[in-house]
Amino acid sequence: MPGLRRDRLLTLLLLGALLSADLYFHLWPQVRRQLRPRQRPRGCPCAGRASSPAPAPAPAPAPAAASSAPGTVAHNFSEAGPPAEPATGGRSASGSKLQALFAHPLYNVLEEPPLLGPEDLLLASQEALRYYRRKVARWNRRQKMYKEQMNLTSPDAPLQLRLEASWVQFHLEINRHGLYSRSSPVVSKLLHDMKHFPTISADYSQDEKALLGACDCTQIVKPSGVHLKLVLRFSDFGKAMFKPMRQQRDEETPEDFFYFIDFQRHNAEIAAFHLDRILDFRRVPPTVGRLVNVTKEILEVTKNEILQSVFFVSPASNVCFFAKCPYMCKTEYAVCGNPHLLEGSLSAFLPSLNLAPRLSVPNPWIRSYSPAGKEEWEVNPLYCDTVRQIYPYNSSNRLLNVIDMAIFDFLIGNMDRHHYEMFTKFGDDGFLIHLDNARGFGRHSHDEISILSPLSQCCMIKRKTLLHLQLLAQADYKLSDVMRESLLDDQLTPVLTEPHLLALDRRLQIILRTVERCIEVHGEQSVIASSPGEQSAPYYGQADWTS
Repeated sequence: MPGLRRDRLLTLLLLGALLSADLYFHLWPQVRRQLRPRQRPRGCPCAGRASSPAPAPAPAPAPAAASSAPGTVAHNFSEAGPPAEPATGGRSASGSKLQALFAHPLYNVLEEPPLLGPEDLLLASQEALRYYRRKVARWNRRQKMYKEQMNLTSPDAPLQLRLEASWVQFHLEINRHGLYSRSSPVVSKLLHDMKHFPTISADYSQDEKALLGACDCTQIVKPSGVHLKLVLRFSDFGKAMFKPMRQQRDEETPEDFFYFIDFQRHNAEIAAFHLDRILDFRRVPPTVGRLVNVTKEILEVTKNEILQSVFFVSPASNVCFFAKCPYMCKTEYAVCGNPHLLEGSLSAFLPSLNLAPRLSVPNPWIRSYSPAGKEEWEVNPLYCDTVRQIYPYNSSNRLLNVIDMAIFDFLIGNMDRHHYEMFTKFGDDGFLIHLDNARGFGRHSHDEISILSPLSQCCMIKRKTLLHLQLLAQADYKLSDVMRESLLDDQLTPVLTEPHLLALDRRLQIILRTVERCIEVHGEQSVIASSPGEQSAPYYGQADWTS
């Protein structure tokens, strides 16, 4: 009997110790976080980072009064929205360079060729809506089956497809000119919804699923965990690609890193979308930053057992997860919340391939993905002459679009453009979709001139592209200034450090000098293409757009 009493006493003491440890290490830190003042002191450089919920962003300058004159277009490229009246002196009345830029005549010209009807839209609206209704119905059936299998009860009503949902409207408005129109208000609403709507599911992307358990890690150069992304679905049934924070903003890619082992940076995805919009390309899907609660918004809503298995609590009591292969399975490469919140980028999904088939085309200027190899374009300065003779680069607008893509990649410092995608519906002259920009903005101190090889070897550029670049070189529309202002709208501001912003101005000047050298050698008529398929246009030199 004394032995039994002693065992009971030891059991009670052990349970008491475990309860005390749980209270001290888990419950008490959460109580302290709730009691801690949420407002940061003024001037704190860490505002908006993952250590605490981001404060509401400062309101953007109010838009100028819309013009009642016919033919003016009110743009919605930021939540504040630029003024509708064209700026006459460069700066708008509010002093916003971004608003003045989007009000400039270059951003108000009619698209060429003009949209003539439904054939110029990517999707047939009725077919798309029927498809999405079937998807929602299938989702509801699977949810019901899952709850029955798990003996779960939930008061949540089945999901309904809302035609006014921002992701639906985004898909329906994609046309042959770009992923969205200049004057469309849908982008601002979509960014807002991706930032605020709760998640209802999380899963691996399709390419990672295809590799899970089927990869020979010894054949892959990349270290494990570099390629880590998830698909999040929101309460409005929209989807976004989530890329978590892997690197601090002030960290540069080491000089000895090859481009194919570089980190994927969430802030690069965000900044690439803003730059693409400022350049008036509109080829990067809308992307926004968000603080994600990895426990509530990923772990608790995923039904993927493999994804559930890679979550753990670190010694610092932070919730972490890692890539379960396709490369290797190591917790050293995990990403961690603080303790639950984690920065990441959310890129809107494009329409399903069942609705809008896409081509995936190798980039003619693809790099060698081995440490010692070199491609022909890297050793042959006349390589473009060969490309010009190959279909479809010999007869369509495709080569000019590739040069646009190279200019964009040079500005962000992205060397990892091994292929590009485009919608099959729009044919050979369709625009290129600038996907996967997470390896941009890695080194602000280095300008990788080889990225500009399509421009320097072919000596061709669209007149529209050149005019936009010249405009962004002017003081009143300075590229670094409008990028800085545009990125202020994001929850994770500052998205880029100041050296990265200033590097944009430096690289812009390199592009313009490259064009000038081409004109000196080949003449304006050969270098500047005025419209799709044409190789001649009047050239205005370094136009003074402020006058």
